Parts: sequence; C-alpha cells; structure tokens
Amino acid sequence: MTATLIWILVALLAIGLYLSWTAGRLDRLHARIDAARAALDAQLLRRASVAQELATSGVLDPAASIVLYEAAHAARQAEEEQREVAESELSQALRAVFGEAQQVEAVREAPGGEEATGELTEAVRRVPMARRFHNDAVGAARRLREHRKVRWFRLAGHAPFPMAFEMDDEPPAALADRVAQQP
Repeated sequence: MTATLIWILVALLAIGLYLSWTAGRLDRLHARIDAARAALDAQLLRRASVAQELATSGVLDPAASIVLYEAAHAARQAEEEQREVAESELSQALRAVFGEAQQVEAVREAPGGEEATGELTEAVRRVPMARRFHNDAVGAARRLREHRKVRWFRLAGHAPFPMAFEMDDEPPAALADRVAQQP
C-alpha cells in the first residue's frame, strides 16, 4: 500500500514539474515576443523617421516628397489596428520613390545625401529581419499553446494569443541592390 502511494506521489510530482517547466517555457516565449515586438517597433519607427527626414530635406522632387512624407507620417501616427496597413503603404511609397537607381544616385549626390541614403538603406534592411524575429517567436508560442496540455491546464494564463505582424516589407530594388553591394 505505501509503495503504491509513493509511486503515485512520484508520478504526480513528475507531472507537476513537467507542467511547471512547460509554463515557464511559455512565459519565456511571451517575454521573447515582447522583446521582439519592441525591436520591431523601434525599426519601423526608425524607417518612418528616416523616410520623413528625407522627404523634408529638399533633395527629392516635390511629388516624391509629398508621397513619402504622407506615408511616413501615416505610419508613425497609425493606431495599432491599422499599423500593418500603414507600414505596408510606407513600403509601397519607398518602392515608388526609390524604385530606380537614378533616384537613389540623385539623392546621394545632394549635400548630406550619402548619409541619408545610408541610413535609409540600413533602416529598410533591418525591418524585415526584425519582423522575421518577431514572427518566429510568435510561431513558437502558438505551436506550444496549441498543445492539449497547455489548453487543459490553462498554462498560458491570461496572456493574449500572440499575433504575427504581417506587412509588405519588400525593400525598393535600388536600395536592395545597394545593400547587396556593401561589404
């Protein structure tokens, strides 16, 4: 009788430890999502800020400046529900303005244009990486939250279900070529 009771207690302790480890893993994934989202927000803000600076610098033609400024401003001011759409529209505006290498070269030749182009190139390059890191963390948390043990024992607590950040983040061809040429 006591041997059976001991084995039951050992089994319950093992199950408890496993569930505790799973809950801790889920908590770490949620923390990773929060950190990745903060990094993504920072990169999106940097891209919009650089685009807005470039639009107001006077090195672009007036039509391109207006298109780029409005898209960057909308991306910076967008509510959370509209953020993905606004960021996608900024990507489209960047592709429209910097779709051709001649436009990038014209900006580079202007005073301060080399630095502005370099900043924009870096910002445009970092957004897809930050989004990929965020979406990878979201995917890992979703896969873990879909397990029955997590649902049955409510190991996720009251944490909201993680959502991926889906946007058009394709860089302008001329800037992407510039990134490929850099060492």
